[in-house]
Amino acid sequence: MKVRLAIIAAIVALDRVTKLYIQTNFSALDTVPVIPGIFNIVHAENPGAAFSMLADAPLAIRRTILIGLSGLVMAIVAYLLFRPKHPGETPVTPIGLALVLGGALGNFWDRIVIGTVTDFLQFFIGPYEYPSFNVADSAVFCGAALLLVDMWRTRK
Repeated sequence: MKVRLAIIAAIVALDRVTKLYIQTNFSALDTVPVIPGIFNIVHAENPGAAFSMLADAPLAIRRTILIGLSGLVMAIVAYLLFRPKHPGETPVTPIGLALVLGGALGNFWDRIVIGTVTDFLQFFIGPYEYPSFNVADSAVFCGAALLLVDMWRTRK
C-alpha cells in the first residue's frame, strides 16, 4: 500500500515541479533544442485531451467532458489499485495502476486549476512531430504499457 501511494505521490510531485518550471521559465514562443532535429523543450498549453482532441469545443462542454471523464476513470483505477489483491494479480499490476493514477491526477490538477494541461517534451521522428507531452502523460503511457505486457504474459 505504501509503495503504491509513494509512486502516485512521486509522479504528481515530479509532474507539478516540471510544469511549474516550464510555466515560469519558458514563453509559448521558446524552443530549446536538446538533441537538434529529435528532441526539444517547448511550452505548450493544451486545452483539450490527448492530441488536442476537443481543444476547439466550447469551454463548458470541454471542461465537463474532460473533468468528468477523467474523474470517472481515476475512480475506476483507484478502485482496482486499492481493492483486495485479485488471485491472478502479479506484482506488476499495482505498479502499472499507480503510474496511471499518478499521471491522471497530474493532468486532472491542471485541468481543474489552470484549464489547460502544460506540455513541454517535443520529439521528432524524421519529418514527423510527435505531439508534445509531459511527465503525467509519460506515467500514464508507461503504466498502461506495463499493464498490457503483464496481461499478455499472464494470459491463459
